[in-house]
Amino acid sequence: MSSFDVVIIGSGPGGYVSAIRCAQLGFKTAIIEKYSTLGGTCLNVGCIPSKALLSSSYHYAEIKHFADHGIELSGDVKVNLEKMIARKQAVVDQTSGGVNFLMEKNKITVFNGLGSFVDATHVAVAKADGTSETIEAKNIIIATGSKPSSLPFIKIDKERIITSTEALALKEVPKHLVIIGGGVIGIELGQVYLRLGAQVSVVEFMDRIIPGMDGALSKELTKVLKKQGMKFYTSHKVQSVERNGDAVIVQAENAKGEVITLEGDYSLVSVGRRPYTDGLNADKAGVKISDRGQVEVNDHLQTSVPNIYAIGDVVRGAMLAHKAEEEGTMVAEILAGQKPHIDYNLIPGVVYTWPEVAAVGQTEEQLKATGTKYKVGSFPFKALGRARASADLDGFVKILADEKTDEVLGVHMIGARTADLIAEAVVAMEYKASAEDISRMSHAHPTFAEAVKEAALAATDNRALHV
Repeated sequence: MSSFDVVIIGSGPGGYVSAIRCAQLGFKTAIIEKYSTLGGTCLNVGCIPSKALLSSSYHYAEIKHFADHGIELSGDVKVNLEKMIARKQAVVDQTSGGVNFLMEKNKITVFNGLGSFVDATHVAVAKADGTSETIEAKNIIIATGSKPSSLPFIKIDKERIITSTEALALKEVPKHLVIIGGGVIGIELGQVYLRLGAQVSVVEFMDRIIPGMDGALSKELTKVLKKQGMKFYTSHKVQSVERNGDAVIVQAENAKGEVITLEGDYSLVSVGRRPYTDGLNADKAGVKISDRGQVEVNDHLQTSVPNIYAIGDVVRGAMLAHKAEEEGTMVAEILAGQKPHIDYNLIPGVVYTWPEVAAVGQTEEQLKATGTKYKVGSFPFKALGRARASADLDGFVKILADEKTDEVLGVHMIGARTADLIAEAVVAMEYKASAEDISRMSHAHPTFAEAVKEAALAATDNRALHV
């Protein structure tokens, strides 16, 4: 029987990063992956493929505006969806192959098969060929991730009524894509197919899209996407989703009790994700699972069994790849006797539409709910020279700072390259920066980052210079 210092079940961003850090710290490490490729949901059917399609569809959408830049094209510009999907898959394959390389480089043993507990120190690996192998571990890290959720009355057929997994590999551009759920995944994939020519309708139970983010971001993104042609039905509760041949009929009820009927050729069910522990047999190791299906952990990500830890989507908190990576690193360092920490308030969130949406820290709604006294500084992208030069005028940066101390409590932005700009806010908040601290730092001109400086100036005695 093979024996290891650390065995990790699941090779998503949390799992494989944790494996690398464990190996760096001198642990004999193994990782178990049920699928034939490493990388988990993020690399195979999540973050990476969706961003590849967002990038491809963005280029197609931008071509329509080339004439504004003095670039004239002759002939029709067409979408070759098959080739676009093939490129997406090539990106996925290359990225997954990179994880394989990192496993080999760090001398991490990879087991392909379904990992399940035999007891607190042994894991059985059921392989695709029907054979099974049991391995021994001093410490075990559960990193089994999540799967798309659905509603009890919806039958996902993976043909016309689909999840995000199928939406990443369609054979045709939908005529009318009805999206159930206005969260990050639904909105991102909705914009992909909107750009490619589909009619897109979004049905959302809450009163706004991306409901977990600051209300101002939701309002601005809704305005921009409506301008692009996306339709929204917020405050609508889905009653039924039925397939009739190649048509999908969605019925939803609004707050007044009125029922609307939407008919599309595809319906994307995007109502969130659930922790995935199927087949793990956690009870055999004594690991407790909560009523919400999450593995219960303490502040050190330790389960009810001292030598077993859990990270990522399978535990409490935001289901984000970078959150899982931080947790995987933290557990490895805890096992090595170090004292790492994670400030969950400083885990940024991003929506990769265009314009991009990004945020870190407290929202304005959260500050109001806790009675925190704060001030607001905001700056529109349309006032930036760099934004005018590239015609990326939508959006703004909003900084929330403590009314007395001026410490930055939250940064919320929508606009060009905000997925990258948010890192500046994370660094500032990690070191307890004030709005004035940011406002006094030199930002290159002309750049989109100047919007961060200007918003900080606006939060500091309303001193914004260019608006």
